Amino acid sequence: MIAALGLVVGIVLGLLLEPTVPVWMAPYLPIAVVAALDAVFGGLRALLDGIFDDKVFVVSFVANVLVAALIVLIGDQLGVGAQLSTAVVVVLGIRIFANAAAIRRHLFKA
Repeated sequence: MIAALGLVVGIVLGLLLEPTVPVWMAPYLPIAVVAALDAVFGGLRALLDGIFDDKVFVVSFVANVLVAALIVLIGDQLGVGAQLSTAVVVVLGIRIFANAAAIRRHLFKA
């Protein structure tokens, strides 16, 4: 319940304050969002499987975002940022869809 309330408060604050993203952060934000979604879907899957651990979720969430952003940063330094960004999105997308399929199987028994 606290997490849902925090989500609602965060959305309302985001809509009211209309924060801007600094230019230097713009290439990393979409990758960070996809990495965060991967952690959320993984956490939901673990919750439905009965093995959810809040500490593991928080560490996974932060680590996913940092590692994904670091990969893109290294790619930018090497001059292949777009290719590594695409690779990160593909890998995380595969994980998100795998977790979504497991969630669907758990919820609908199909």
